[in-house]
Amino acid sequence: MKASRQSYIDNYAEYAMEQMRRYGIPASITLAQGIIESADGQSTLAQTANNHFGVKGAYNGNYVLANDDKPNEHFKKYDNVGQSYEDHSKVLMASRYQRYVGHLSPDDYRGWAAGIQKGGYATAKSYSNTLVSVIEGANLQKYDQMVMQQMRAEGRQFGVQANPLSTEQTATTSSASQSAGYSMPVKRDEFMLITSPYGPREDPVNKGTTQIHHGIDIKTNKDNVLATENNGTVIGVDHRTTTGGGKTVTVEYSREDGSKTRVQYMHLSEIAVKKGDVVNAGQKLGVTGNTGTRTTGEHLHLGVINVSADNKLQWVNPAAYLAEVAQKGNLTIEAQHNGKDLLADYKTAGAKATNTDEQSPENWMNKLLGSDDAALGLNGGEDKGLLGNLMEMFMTLLMLAMQQEGKSKEQQMQAVSDALVNRRIDISSLVPNMQSASLSITDKGKAILSVHDGKQEFSHELTEAERSNISQVLHSDSDDQTKQQRLGGIVSAITYTHQAASNYERIDAERQSQEQTLQRK
Repeated sequence: MKASRQSYIDNYAEYAMEQMRRYGIPASITLAQGIIESADGQSTLAQTANNHFGVKGAYNGNYVLANDDKPNEHFKKYDNVGQSYEDHSKVLMASRYQRYVGHLSPDDYRGWAAGIQKGGYATAKSYSNTLVSVIEGANLQKYDQMVMQQMRAEGRQFGVQANPLSTEQTATTSSASQSAGYSMPVKRDEFMLITSPYGPREDPVNKGTTQIHHGIDIKTNKDNVLATENNGTVIGVDHRTTTGGGKTVTVEYSREDGSKTRVQYMHLSEIAVKKGDVVNAGQKLGVTGNTGTRTTGEHLHLGVINVSADNKLQWVNPAAYLAEVAQKGNLTIEAQHNGKDLLADYKTAGAKATNTDEQSPENWMNKLLGSDDAALGLNGGEDKGLLGNLMEMFMTLLMLAMQQEGKSKEQQMQAVSDALVNRRIDISSLVPNMQSASLSITDKGKAILSVHDGKQEFSHELTEAERSNISQVLHSDSDDQTKQQRLGGIVSAITYTHQAASNYERIDAERQSQEQTLQRK
């Protein structure tokens, strides 16, 4: 074995074992991927950005440029190697991989290698064999057994709660959305999903008309709403639900120049403060909800007003205010809307996040599937792995339908966002012989197919077998046209089965009616 490889193993085996304890990923898999992707720690990305797994994007707003599939792509830049290992584990927790490895034991490195390849980690068909070769060539599987023996001997459980991060990482990653003196309005690990930005938009209540949206809408699900700075004064509390904004809290922060910043939280379900209270960053003000006459679903409407020293009021884009809060508090949270961080335009040079204008609909979909918001509102019936697989099937089906429809990139980005928020997609393009067809996901995690065949409309809950068939088609090696034809066949078969059952019930009802008529005669 090369000295550089042995040195890499000696330096980072404990990092890999820590990730195994936290996420159940074989330490041997993590080490082998680190060895391959970082060239035994000698790659430029590893040396200059602590990036040992070639992960693209930005980390806490930091990145380096390197040539890969395209020139000058963004690759994450980490403060330390521990952050790279932790972030890599989060990548493998995405549903695209978990659907193949979620059921595997933490020491089944062969199964994990095959599953990672099936999930699309690398395009090389020999990737899983390469991983196994590196593992067995360096006897990395011994680290899997060391962790398994330790967990059994100490009676410990796998998982992030039972296995906190090492001190090196805790100092810089313990709270992405909150630090001393400053906080985001809701707690998130990576980004807040903005469903409606500041500025002109179609009125969601009065369709067909335009309004100026004096705020941003953040996707939530019974989240605690938090004060954003220290020494804020609660100047308004409205418990009414019959107003446009519903239950509302308003907090004001004084500035040295005599001006003030006024922050409004609307559509709350609960309020935890009273007028006159002094609040500090991260303090709970209430709970998000869906109250008020001008709301179309749960979200937090955040509004910001600048009050000048002579008491003149002016609306401010909340993205500008949150960017200021993020920089003052060294917070790493983004405010993502259709693949773009709304805070980036307001951050000073050197602190801006990745330019996500170049993000593709597919990348935006994967980002959403791996986010805190992917499972919000899905609250029963199935375990997390099954829900993740369902959401992946749902969103992948959307991408295929959009390709058939020929939507523009902007339309696709919006459709991906809408699908996650509304949990409903139009798949009519996949079944042109039907008048309309759609798929939705209920709060209980059930997939409901709705079809109108031109005469009648019906809804059908997809069985586990039907969902499995759809997923197999979506992840097959067939071209898109073949996939569309096969998916259309599945939907048509379900429709015809329902029609046959409906016709049988109608004929049977008519027969019984005729028999009853004859009996009366």
